[in-house]
Amino acid sequence: MKFDFKKFFFKKPKNTLEGSENEPAPAAEEPKAEAGIPEKLAEKCDGCGQIVLKDEFDANFGVCPKCGHYRKIGARRRIEMCLDEFTELFAEEEGTNVLDFPGYSEKLRELRQKTGEKDGVVCGEGSIGGVRTAVFSMDYRFMMGSMGHTVGEKIAKTFEYAAQKGLPVVGFVLSGGARMQEGIISLMQMAKTSAAVAKHGEAGLLYISVLTDPTTGGVSASFAFEADIIMAEKGALIGFAGPRVIEQTIRQKLPEGFQRAEFIEEKGFADLIVERGEMKDTLAALLRLHGAEVSA
Repeated sequence: MKFDFKKFFFKKPKNTLEGSENEPAPAAEEPKAEAGIPEKLAEKCDGCGQIVLKDEFDANFGVCPKCGHYRKIGARRRIEMCLDEFTELFAEEEGTNVLDFPGYSEKLRELRQKTGEKDGVVCGEGSIGGVRTAVFSMDYRFMMGSMGHTVGEKIAKTFEYAAQKGLPVVGFVLSGGARMQEGIISLMQMAKTSAAVAKHGEAGLLYISVLTDPTTGGVSASFAFEADIIMAEKGALIGFAGPRVIEQTIRQKLPEGFQRAEFIEEKGFADLIVERGEMKDTLAALLRLHGAEVSA
């Protein structure tokens, strides 16, 4: 008699609970979420790996209360933290695929749907501690704040607007550098923004840049380091090429803390490092100290 391998190896197991191999066991019920309880009460810190209540992160300006690790925060959240009130400018401007780079148009559409932003920077006018100022804030969620033609245009326009209105400029800088999908057009924004910064300075007006994590590439080689006062957040990565690229190029191990905010300050490339929770008060004090008018 021939052995039936198929029947032996692929036969249905008996359901011992029901007593019949033809009656499947009832599916386990999925746990039901309790009414009124938020989906995400706590989050994991990227610095220490500990679980922290979301409310604690929010109350502490996105800084872990257990280890002090600085989370990246969106452009509008930073504006909320530092400004008394804010009116957005150039809100309708959005980037296009100027070089027909494959897949770039789809990427832009996806990011606009996901973030609700037209591009990687939010610009406007508001007040900090009662002092009127023009502001731009770069957003890590939009291609890590990389600078394409729209980002460069909006930042240049912010400086031009501030020069016309006689306002200081505060810039919250975050960027992975020039946007490769726009090629030389992206690199041109370094010259455009630098020219706008220079004209604003020639009008005798103050520019403060706040370097956050990361500030790299063409942005660090242009308007990020052209400010009258350069502030930085604790632990921020700041430089042109990244540390891994430099190590691979020179085939040497870099010093500990290389290109971090503390290293940059020690070498004289940043004026001061400010805790995120003290940023608003520090900016207001510097603006007043340099003669910016307090709004009525």
